[in-house]
Amino acid sequence: MKVPSVCLLLCAVVSNVAAQNYYLHSFKKTQLTSEFWSEGATAGDFNHDGKMDIAAGPFWYAGPDFQKRQEFMPQPVQGFDRKAADGKVEKVGGYDPHGYSKNFLAYTYDFNKDGWDDIIVLGFPGEDSSWFENPKGQAGHWKRHLALQVTDNESPTFLDITGDGKPEVVCNSGGFFGYAEADWKEPTKVWTFHPITPKGPWQRFTHGMGVGDVNNDGKLDMLEKDGWWEQPKSVVGDPAWIKHAWSFGTGGAQMFAYDLDGDGDNDVITSLAAHGYGLAWYENYRENGEIKFREHIIINKEPKDSKFGVAFSQLHAVDLVDMDGDGIKDLVTGKRYWAHGPSGDAEPNAAAVLYWFRTDRKADKTVDFVPYQIDNNSGIGTQVMVGNLNGDKWPDVIVGNKKGAFAFVHEVKKVGKKEWDTAQPKPFAAQ
Repeated sequence: MKVPSVCLLLCAVVSNVAAQNYYLHSFKKTQLTSEFWSEGATAGDFNHDGKMDIAAGPFWYAGPDFQKRQEFMPQPVQGFDRKAADGKVEKVGGYDPHGYSKNFLAYTYDFNKDGWDDIIVLGFPGEDSSWFENPKGQAGHWKRHLALQVTDNESPTFLDITGDGKPEVVCNSGGFFGYAEADWKEPTKVWTFHPITPKGPWQRFTHGMGVGDVNNDGKLDMLEKDGWWEQPKSVVGDPAWIKHAWSFGTGGAQMFAYDLDGDGDNDVITSLAAHGYGLAWYENYRENGEIKFREHIIINKEPKDSKFGVAFSQLHAVDLVDMDGDGIKDLVTGKRYWAHGPSGDAEPNAAAVLYWFRTDRKADKTVDFVPYQIDNNSGIGTQVMVGNLNGDKWPDVIVGNKKGAFAFVHEVKKVGKKEWDTAQPKPFAAQ
């Protein structure tokens, strides 16, 4: 285990609530493990002590320092042999980072309503999603319950898409987009998959998927790289949802619908290519009563493509959260390191950066996304999760990937305007 260290790269933002107040934002970095167990992580109070813990791979790490880990499911691998710098072969825990993990995403939820946080793991694409029942402090592995036999897509999610107050696994399965729903009277039974599209070309490694209310009708729609699927008035009987074709890149990560420019309708946010370059937002506008979109690039392959000169590859996970408390959601993303090993994809060995982009709305309805680097040696996996680890009001960030598992606890310091101005990212033309 590594001792927590304070991130030296400071972020800065002004509060819209009180314009005379200026704050610097930094993140205290803790590495839970250097072993590769998962491409995602989740948080919950797993031991019921009132402090948030983190689960990544087959382990959960006790808060608040995350140094003590306990195994909640059997270790799927017993490590691998690696040649050290001196030529000796050493046994290393976890998966070989040249390969893949069986654990792509994880979420926390109390499935059986016993007051204890359980964990659901969305596994390797094409394999199962299962939830693990918290044993209420008892020793041993948590009981596994199969939720869905086949979970396809590399960005499935776990949220309430139907509006019934209970979350579902939203994914591809068997060539369909759809959602898997539990029988909440018997949540240990295998869940029911509800297709929402006709059968299509989608398979286990399909990229790019999300959920959001695109047309502002109060119902959540499903987003994918080739358009959005409108939720009908009722989902009873599993009717096909209405497709609205649009190109949102070649297949990125998690997708969102949110009013970025403050004009009253919901825009689409997506990375453009999970193993390439690009982060963009698509401005929602209407023409002859039809919803259309204008593409706005936030970052791309070259520094000149970004207003602030930021460029990195493989944005395989994105989250949308209000990071600075101004009431407007911001973007959190970064680089997935070694997605296909040291020689695959775009710039596999570049710095594994982690960023948040402040959504800066302008009076003319244009938007800047001001980049603040959280870290440059961790990155993301197929999931980046933002939540509150220490009970203050500031969102923290957790990731699991081929560099290990990490927690970034958000710290805020009030400063004067001069210090704040100095810390602000500068437009690329001025650099």
